[in-house]
Amino acid sequence: MLQLVNVGHKSLADYASLASRGLMSEIRRLAEPLQGKRVVHLSATAFGGGVAEINYALVPLMADVGLDVEWRIIQGDDEFFGVTKTIHNALQGDPQGLSREQEATFQRYNALNAQQFDDDYDYVIVHDPQPAAMVDQFPDSDAHWIWRCHIDLSTPNESVLTFLAPSLERYEAAIFHMPEYVPRHVALKQAVIWPPAIDPLTPKNMALSADDASYVVDQFGIHLERPLLTQISRFDPWKDPLGVIDAYRLVLQTHPDVQLALVGSMAHDDPEGWDYYNRTVAHASGDPDIFILSNLNNIGSVEVNAFQVHSAGVIQKSIREGFGLTVTEGLWKARPTVAGRAGGIPAQIRDGETGWLVDSPEECADACREILDDPTGAAARGRRGKEDVRMRFLMPRLLRDWLALFNQLAGNDLGETALETVAAV
Repeated sequence: MLQLVNVGHKSLADYASLASRGLMSEIRRLAEPLQGKRVVHLSATAFGGGVAEINYALVPLMADVGLDVEWRIIQGDDEFFGVTKTIHNALQGDPQGLSREQEATFQRYNALNAQQFDDDYDYVIVHDPQPAAMVDQFPDSDAHWIWRCHIDLSTPNESVLTFLAPSLERYEAAIFHMPEYVPRHVALKQAVIWPPAIDPLTPKNMALSADDASYVVDQFGIHLERPLLTQISRFDPWKDPLGVIDAYRLVLQTHPDVQLALVGSMAHDDPEGWDYYNRTVAHASGDPDIFILSNLNNIGSVEVNAFQVHSAGVIQKSIREGFGLTVTEGLWKARPTVAGRAGGIPAQIRDGETGWLVDSPEECADACREILDDPTGAAARGRRGKEDVRMRFLMPRLLRDWLALFNQLAGNDLGETALETVAAV
C-alpha cells in the first residue's frame, strides 16, 4: 500500500469563533448524508508546499465531520520527480516539453503506484500532476475520481497538456483556483472553481504576540530594532527570490537599515530547489543583512509565523502562481503585504486597499518604501486584508466546498449551497 500520512485530530467546533454560524450549520447539514463515506487524498509529498499544508488541516476536519478519510503519498525516485517538475513548469508556461523517455517514465511510475493502491473508496482525490495518470489504471472504478489542480494553467505548454489530457478527461470532476486556469481543448467532465484556504489554528497561523515573534527571529540573527522585509516561499524561479533581492537593494538606497529574510522549505519532490537555492545565495553576494533560511536551518511553522508577525512588510513577488497561500498567511496576520500581480494573488489583494500588487522589482521597492514611510497607513491596509481572509479564505469554507462537491457527485440534494462551475472549451 502507498504510504499513509498521520494527520492527527482536529475539531470543527474549535473554529466556531472564526467562522460564521451560518457556515458552521451548512457544514453540518452537508456532512449528514456523507457519514462513513471512504475518501482518500493522493499527493506527491507530505511536507513542503501548499498541498501538504492544506491536507494536514483538511483531512482531520473531514474525519471530524464523519468521513472515513485517508491521505496517501505516491512513490518515486529522482528521475520521476525530475520529470514531474518539468511537467509542473510546463503547465505554468515553460516552453520545455517532455521527451518520449520522460513520458514513459511518468506513465511507468504512475502504473507502479497504482499497483500499490487499493481502489476501495467512495471518493479518490488526486492532487496536481504527479499522480494524475493513476486514474488510467482503474477504468472500471466505482469511486468518484476528482483531480485537484493547485497550479496556474492559464498559459500551458500545449504539448505537455495534450500528453496529460487523456488522463484528466477520465476524472468525474476537476477543481481549479480560478476560471482562467481551466484548460481549453481538454474535454473535462466538470470543472469546479474554488480557492484554497489556510488553517488559522495551526502553529503557522495562530495568534503570536509581537514579543514572542521577536524572541524567535532574534535566534536567527535578525536585528530587532531595524525594519525587516520577508518573503516566505520555496526557492523556485516562479517565486522570483532574485527579484526580491533586487527590490531590497533599491529600498536600501533610501532606507539603509532595512533587512531582508528569504524563508523557504526544501521538498523532496523538487530536485530543482537546491539549484535555485544556490542561485539565490549567489545573488545575495554575501550581504550580511540578507538572511536565506529553510527547514534545514530549523525553520518550521512557528518560525515562519514569527517572521511574518515581526516583519514591517511581507513580500510574495511571484511571477507565476497557482494561488499563493503565503499571501493569505501574511494578510491573516494583518501585515502590510506586497505581492506579484500573478495567478490567484489578485483574487486575494485589492490593490491600494488591502495590500500592494506589483509587476517589477522597482514597483516592489516603491511599495516597500511606502510601508516603511507610512506605517500607520500600511497597518490600516493590513487590518482590512485580515478581515478579507476571515470572510473568504479560512479552512471551514474549504471543507464546506468539498462536502458540497461530494454530495453533488453522489446525487444528493445540496439545498441552497451552490458550486461554481465553468464549461471547458
